Amino acid sequence: MRVRLLGSIDVVLDGVPRPVSGLRRKAVLAALALQPGEIVSTDRLIDVVWEDAPPRAAAVTLQSHLSHLRRVLAGSPSIVARAPGYLLDLDGGDTDVQVADEMIAQARRSTDPGHAVSLLRAAVALWRDRPLVDLTGLAWFDGQAERLDQVLLRARHALIDARLAAGERAEVIPDLEDLVRQDPHDEPAHGQLMLALYRSGRQSDALAVYQRLRRVLDEDLGIAPSRPIRDLEATILRQEPALDPPPPETSRAAPAGTGVAPAPATKPIPAQLPLAPAGFTGRIRELSTLDSLIPGRDDGCGTPGAVVISAVSGTAGIGKTTLAVHWAHRAAQHFPGGQLYVNLRGYDPSGTVLDPAEALRGFLDAFDVPVDRIPSGVDARAALYRSVLAGRRVLVVLDNARDAEQVRPLLPGTAGCVAVITSRDQLTGLAATEAAHPLTLDLLTATEAHGLLTRRLGAARTAAEPDAVRDIVARCARLPLALAIVAARAAARPGFPLAALADELRHATSTLDALDGGDPATDLRAVFSWSQRTLSPDANQLFRLLGLHPGPDVTAAAAASLAATGPDNARHLLDELARAHLVTQYLPGRYVLHDLLRAYAAEQARTHDGPTARQDATHRLFDHYLRTADAAARWMHPMWERLVLPPARPGVSPEALDTLAAAMAWFTAEHPVLQAAVEQAAATGFDTQAWQLAWAHTAFLMRRSYLDELAAMQHLALDAARRLGDPVGQGYALRGLGLSLGRAGRHEEAERYFERALRTYTRAGDIPGQVHTLIGLAKAALGQGRPERALRVTERALELSRAASDRAGQARCLNGIGWCLAQLGEHRRALSYCTEALALFQQVGDRDGLAVTWDSLGYIHSRLADYGQAVTCYQHAADLLQKLGDRSLLGVILAGLGDVHHAAGDPHAAGKAWQNALEVLDEVGHPHAEQVRPKLAAAAGQDDVAG
Repeated sequence: MRVRLLGSIDVVLDGVPRPVSGLRRKAVLAALALQPGEIVSTDRLIDVVWEDAPPRAAAVTLQSHLSHLRRVLAGSPSIVARAPGYLLDLDGGDTDVQVADEMIAQARRSTDPGHAVSLLRAAVALWRDRPLVDLTGLAWFDGQAERLDQVLLRARHALIDARLAAGERAEVIPDLEDLVRQDPHDEPAHGQLMLALYRSGRQSDALAVYQRLRRVLDEDLGIAPSRPIRDLEATILRQEPALDPPPPETSRAAPAGTGVAPAPATKPIPAQLPLAPAGFTGRIRELSTLDSLIPGRDDGCGTPGAVVISAVSGTAGIGKTTLAVHWAHRAAQHFPGGQLYVNLRGYDPSGTVLDPAEALRGFLDAFDVPVDRIPSGVDARAALYRSVLAGRRVLVVLDNARDAEQVRPLLPGTAGCVAVITSRDQLTGLAATEAAHPLTLDLLTATEAHGLLTRRLGAARTAAEPDAVRDIVARCARLPLALAIVAARAAARPGFPLAALADELRHATSTLDALDGGDPATDLRAVFSWSQRTLSPDANQLFRLLGLHPGPDVTAAAAASLAATGPDNARHLLDELARAHLVTQYLPGRYVLHDLLRAYAAEQARTHDGPTARQDATHRLFDHYLRTADAAARWMHPMWERLVLPPARPGVSPEALDTLAAAMAWFTAEHPVLQAAVEQAAATGFDTQAWQLAWAHTAFLMRRSYLDELAAMQHLALDAARRLGDPVGQGYALRGLGLSLGRAGRHEEAERYFERALRTYTRAGDIPGQVHTLIGLAKAALGQGRPERALRVTERALELSRAASDRAGQARCLNGIGWCLAQLGEHRRALSYCTEALALFQQVGDRDGLAVTWDSLGYIHSRLADYGQAVTCYQHAADLLQKLGDRSLLGVILAGLGDVHHAAGDPHAAGKAWQNALEVLDEVGHPHAEQVRPKLAAAAGQDDVAG
């Protein structure tokens, strides 16, 4: 027998729950069960059960309740009369509180982190709801519930510590984000989140968590973070080895002498779900339907032999995303292969629908698929994606889908996977062809709407004003989004009567029209404006201006430029908007607007901010992204061409990027925003910003091989530059198209774009542009097997570089000429050119150029049979590429090193180099591995014969 208190109060006999009826009976049982085996006096029981209003014959009523409880407990002598009161003798049974306490204590004593994780997971799972939820409002039990809430919080902290000790990193981040969202003052959870982010390679995000905690503690409590948290921040800044995670037991050692990092011991497990929504309530039927789809369940359709697809549809603001994300967090434990999430932006106010190919690229990146293996077409990417998912149990959440065609390439093909799709469209095509299970969301029931408000505001407050609650529910038409905003407004004014808030809402409804677009018959403008009116003037202005942002999300730095304020003030204003539920901080430092709110904000901007003000704000926003992207590109490639930018508008606050890692992290996070910004700039008359921002983004897109996105962006840039009549802008765009096609192996098409760019630059008299374009033309010619043409083109580029005194350009041209000569068999001349290029690259500090030139020299020396020098050159190239993180080219160069050893008659050294090369090439999935594998096998056979 077990008495359960961690949720609703009941008794479990032989595995079957037995309900306990009546508030006072539940209170009597709970009072005894919270102190099992201890005598609780009659006076004490009467005091905690009835508080200050006991019935006239309280002792008699108490005895009646005890008699009923004995029957519920199957007549066992579990409630014993013992002066001066009663005790609960479970006679071999227990309470869920006792079980949880024992599991937590065992975990604390355990020296095995894995065992501790299992114990703590089981303990935390005993909490089914808020403890003693049936007795909310009775003071003594509220205090006990708060104590048990703290037990749960400590258990969750201990579980995170155990998971971190067991080597988990990114996997714990969603749970920690949920903890800090529930309690923004929880310092231990913030510290754990900082550590998990740091161990996941996200140092800047870890430091951002500390800054947010510091700001919240200062604003809310007037205190600073405690010493342990401050020390942790300092330790992260110093990147001390003590913070490194425990090494996995199965990790493989790196090949000796190559500097190659150890191969990962386990496959990456993505955990992309947004923060779990706070205060979720209701939707019991819908959650049960989704639960039935979990593979391996006996009930419903969740069989292990098929992919399961659920299509959740409904109108805007109905709670589709909230339901899907809440359930996904709840079900995540059933999907050890990971959880993928993407916002497909199907109904984004900007009209920028996410291309399935881009979504697939994000999923493949989440599984660390090397960029060299990711094809450009959507069909090829979909095939690779399904291959990666083969043998894994993965949950895929496809949020805000436009239609079935957008979704189909993103569906997994592996049994055991589940895809949950949300859309305003009913997606009937998926039900017909993919056997998707449709789930249509309706408005909340009156009970569920009442429960939502109660969950947010507390039972005492809603119970005190039932008429006002009913009025609010009616005015919001039971729409979850509207109710959440009203609840945030009421929670911010705890002393304000709900009746007064309902009256304000009624007044707002009478003065505003309903939103168009086929939404529920409720005046959402009234709800939004009512919440908006509570904002400070600065926050109100920022909210309106956010309607001008292209989306899908925004940082405090970008918001600061948009509103012409400082970043710290922008963070403060965004936090104010978040408290009003007008924006959501779905990741640390990143904020998003619901699409209805974005549309409403844009409408408010058109109403209250004049054309000049809106134009200036948009200009500042584009300036922000352009200047930050330009700076980030130069961190990635120090020799990258610097755009000639006009002075920034007053109020623009570009982000400060002080390392290559910071630049890459910024580009990675802002990539979807930059795409949307280029599209918006091109569509709204900011043509100069459109082509310049497209070019500033090119360095990152090339590094990550986002070739489809690069081509699409450069087409927009080319159109914008043509409208301006700007030959320089046209040249950049044409070159960008040539780069994307050349990287994709489409050398003939690339050559045509480079030739058009060359003519444009020549007419404009732009010599640096001509040099870069000629180098691109040479690469296109080499790709077509025409080294003679490549040589002539590169020699012309060298003449122009010398005339312009461009040393970096001269170095690139000299190395290019040397490579062309080597392909033509003129190795002595090639050596001279590449040696001169090496000296120039050293002078200008271009490490990428140095690595490529050392590779050229290694190749040339090997053809001259100077094998010792060839080995030295290849090793210099490998060392540089290791530092630069270019694993693909590193593997190719190590393979070349093996070829040199083999040509020199040293099969043992050749085999060792090929082995090292193969490990790297297999790690990144490079096709060159298949050329190395037979060489290594042959070398191993020779060693066997020699032995």
